[in-house]
Amino acid sequence: MNIQLIPLHYVYLAFIALIIAVMVRRKDTTIICVAGIMTIGLLATETLSGSVSGIFNSFIYATKELLSTIFIISIIVAMSRVLIRTGINEVMVTPLTRFIRTPQAAYWGIGLIMMVVSLFFWPSPAVALIGAVLLPVAVRVGLPPIGVAIAMNLFGHGIALSGDYIIQGAPKLTADAAGLPVASVMAASVPLVIVMGTVSTLTSFWMLRQEMKSTQWKEQELTQKQQSTSEPQPEAHESVPVQEMPLRWRKTFAILIPLLFALDVVLMFVLNLQGGDATALIGGTAVVILIAVSLIAHRHNGSEETTTYLIEGFQFGFKVFGPVIPIAAFFYLGDAAITELFMNPLPEGSHGIVNDLGVALAGIVPMNGTVGAITMTVTGAVTGLDGSGFSGISLVGSIATMFAGSADSAPVLTALGQVAAIWVGGGTLIPWALIPAAAICGVNPFELARRNLKPVILGLTVTTLVAIFLI
Repeated sequence: MNIQLIPLHYVYLAFIALIIAVMVRRKDTTIICVAGIMTIGLLATETLSGSVSGIFNSFIYATKELLSTIFIISIIVAMSRVLIRTGINEVMVTPLTRFIRTPQAAYWGIGLIMMVVSLFFWPSPAVALIGAVLLPVAVRVGLPPIGVAIAMNLFGHGIALSGDYIIQGAPKLTADAAGLPVASVMAASVPLVIVMGTVSTLTSFWMLRQEMKSTQWKEQELTQKQQSTSEPQPEAHESVPVQEMPLRWRKTFAILIPLLFALDVVLMFVLNLQGGDATALIGGTAVVILIAVSLIAHRHNGSEETTTYLIEGFQFGFKVFGPVIPIAAFFYLGDAAITELFMNPLPEGSHGIVNDLGVALAGIVPMNGTVGAITMTVTGAVTGLDGSGFSGISLVGSIATMFAGSADSAPVLTALGQVAAIWVGGGTLIPWALIPAAAICGVNPFELARRNLKPVILGLTVTTLVAIFLI
């Protein structure tokens, strides 16, 4: 497992440290990421032209990786716009307010629903499905959009994805790499996932409650309400006027739309659709709904207005993703992108820059249970920096066997590394992995990452301590 680190690794690590320092100060990191891409390109190709070309090519690579997410967000937003303007959304969410009456109920209710759906279909399609329906309900009862995003994010991309007990993609990867039965890794992960989920979600909820109680928060909410009643709608809503439909049509669509999405869920089960396939089914359904509502609401102008709604959706999607693409492009160089863009400048046997750094970290610490648990958490977090979560968990599994002092400790260490890698990279701390929840809720992904930072770090700390006692 020993990999010789080369200047590329150290340069990449230095830029990561610089990016984190700038993020902590809440400054934009785009220029730093571009400088990092250019520097790595110069070291990899040893030509200025290759370095400069690498900037553009890395942007293209990042866009391709994010394209399906951009599309599903854009389409869901387009559909949401037409439902809001026709009054269907109002009719559709009214029955749900009987069950979700308080911000607390909204936070925990949406979170638990997100967790259950994500266990079966993974979080990305679940975010689109749940956010489009339940966000207006939560906002109506007083839970701010950032609270909805936090709940969906922690319960879906955190708890559900780190355990992955139904689809079993994550535990199979880590178990195979560690040479362990999948069942043993899943069993070992149960207490760790429970502790991690409990600590992070309770901490986030407490922080959110404290903020909502503050005078500044109440003044901000009052100002927003006054602005919403006295000022014109944002520019994104001005291109298409409100076109309220007759009540019978609104009631029809309010029943039909949830039924169509429920049918999607059934088809996912029957056809065993997961991940990208499940997302595609939801996206196609949203387009059909958008067209049907537009044709009935706008009648003779339905075709033109459908295009207008789609344009609005894609404008929103690319506006949200625009600032993220340069940052994602840099971090993708830590994984497979550097091989594709710069003709594999890494040493033989390398697993990618980020994974090599994880191996190096594991190789410089003593071999005992306590240090091993801490190292597995840190290594898992490091391998998650590329924003995937899954790319480094095979490496985490193989490293776990080095620190296992007994047969009983190996599954615990493997599961701990898996939990750390997915909580960091799977969508709770890395901004571009947060975009589905952030975009659906209309919040800044960097702000969402900042809100998640303390709860997730506290959760990882407590979970590591629990793992030490379990070893």
